[in-house]
Amino acid sequence: MKDTQPYGTYVPTGLVARIAAHTQTLPEGSWRGRRTALLLRRIAISMLRGKPLDVERYGARMRLHPYGNNCEKKVLFTPQFFDSEEREILKARMPENGTFIDIGANIGAYSLFVGAFAGPKAKILAVEPQPDVFDKLIYNIGQNPYGTIKAVACAVADKAGELTLFIDLRNQGESSVKIVGTNQGAEIKVPAVTLLGLCRSEGIERIDAIKLDVEGAEDLILEPFLREAPESLLPKLLIVENGTEQWHLDLPGLLEKYGYRRLATTRLNLLFERA
Repeated sequence: MKDTQPYGTYVPTGLVARIAAHTQTLPEGSWRGRRTALLLRRIAISMLRGKPLDVERYGARMRLHPYGNNCEKKVLFTPQFFDSEEREILKARMPENGTFIDIGANIGAYSLFVGAFAGPKAKILAVEPQPDVFDKLIYNIGQNPYGTIKAVACAVADKAGELTLFIDLRNQGESSVKIVGTNQGAEIKVPAVTLLGLCRSEGIERIDAIKLDVEGAEDLILEPFLREAPESLLPKLLIVENGTEQWHLDLPGLLEKYGYRRLATTRLNLLFERA
């Protein structure tokens, strides 16, 4: 069901507000800090009793539901822990008014982060196949004045058509076209497009950066795209969730053949840059 309550309905108050403020100050590299944040987060979530919170993160307004979605929990309570190196590199390399594609956009943390600094003529595609998560994404986009973010309700795969998406009810961010988790809560049919098909349908002729977080299907998306796309369309920066154990091919090796070098390896992602 789509959320019709105006932004500001669920402003943090009381102990929950104090916890959310404190957890944002904890150091990212500290084991003790992370353990403290998890404990305090658990307390705050129990106090919310299923309600969301309206907050500002990464320069953007968001309504976050910290239940069954680790992305929302992290962004709400410990935004400093959420892909900090990736965001730093992305901001440094995204040109003003550039093009960014966010595949597996979830509730829009990356897209909104880019929208806050990318310029009024930027083009940002936020692609998310899960209907209830997509509704949250749409809501969050609508609370901000950027006008540069377009949400697309589909999966990206190696071929167009309809495919089965396996939903992880404990963490919707781990839902995938592959069964990679242990909690196979549901299966739904979703429309799918190829990355090249998406670019053509949206009139994209140049890509500055792509973030790919599709739980082990990154190789399925990138292999045909690299093979079929014109060189002018190959993105300058790739942020790819590290799915080495799920990939069917040597994706870093494939990217190297197409002129990419590994820029960084973080806790969850691999970053590649093309000269």
